Amino acid sequence: MAPVSPGDVVTTDYHTAGEPFRIVIEGGPELPGATVAERRQRALRDPSAQTARRLLCQEPRGHADMYGGFLVPPDDEGAELGVLFWHKDGFSTACGHGSIALAAWAVESGRVAAPEDGEVSLAIDVPSGRVGARVRRSGGAIASVAFRNVPAYVVARGVRAGSYEADISYGGAFYASLPASAAGLSVTPEHYGDLVRVGREVKWALDATEHARHPTDDRLSGIYGTILYDDLGDTESGPHQRNVAIFADGEADRSPCGSGTSARMALLAADGRMPPGALLTHDSIVGTTFTARIVSAGPEGVVTAVEGMAYKTGEHRFVLDPRDPVGTGFVLR
Repeated sequence: MAPVSPGDVVTTDYHTAGEPFRIVIEGGPELPGATVAERRQRALRDPSAQTARRLLCQEPRGHADMYGGFLVPPDDEGAELGVLFWHKDGFSTACGHGSIALAAWAVESGRVAAPEDGEVSLAIDVPSGRVGARVRRSGGAIASVAFRNVPAYVVARGVRAGSYEADISYGGAFYASLPASAAGLSVTPEHYGDLVRVGREVKWALDATEHARHPTDDRLSGIYGTILYDDLGDTESGPHQRNVAIFADGEADRSPCGSGTSARMALLAADGRMPPGALLTHDSIVGTTFTARIVSAGPEGVVTAVEGMAYKTGEHRFVLDPRDPVGTGFVLR
């Protein structure tokens, strides 16, 4: 994608269950590579990619918990889209809420044709692999979006992480999970600051350990986030939990976290709580919900389908005035 003009970036913004996703339509950086995973490695060291990321994430155009993605070519003709996910601290290996928003945008923008009533499937290449999406429409409007993730699996249980113990699992990124009650908390807005503090402590205690190493692709290594959860028991359909994922360096996911939901599903399945046909009801800290089920299981782990909804919030043309003393912006917490 060539720049529209120096400093101009055109985006379409969505939110998925409350979590923002800013899609860069024009003005993104040129990032050569044969695959999306290679393009991510390029972005990590490319000054123009880092400048664009900061411009869109940081204040005054964004905020400390902003999230989005650069559209890039897919790995091959088997996928309709490719995307590089970004946040204030860097570039993610996976993002379920972003995949849901991107699939909704692809249909609503006409990039992918869909029936007025019925479903359409598409594939999206992300740094952790190829994920699928299913968009359902009713009366010409999107009713729901589900994404099918790469296999999720359990890495380790009861690992010491600073003042706490956590379970580690993979869902396109590595997550550490622990009950919020282990820190004397619950997943509610009034505990937001403490949840972020605990999440950062656990992440950084585990990030450089052997439990955070990907077995075949070190580009996917590292603890991406900490999931603190409340177990709300079981419904007739299956487990009901509320969670907040504290990812990157202290960012809090407002949604129930798509790739984190997959990582949680791996742990729940290993505990015997996801028998065939079971549905996880996964709530967020702001009261929004994803539902998730296991669609297959094998030696590589469980393949999950996570369903939610994304809504368009705006269209923007961002500019950078060379006279502006704050430049690409700042982060203030």
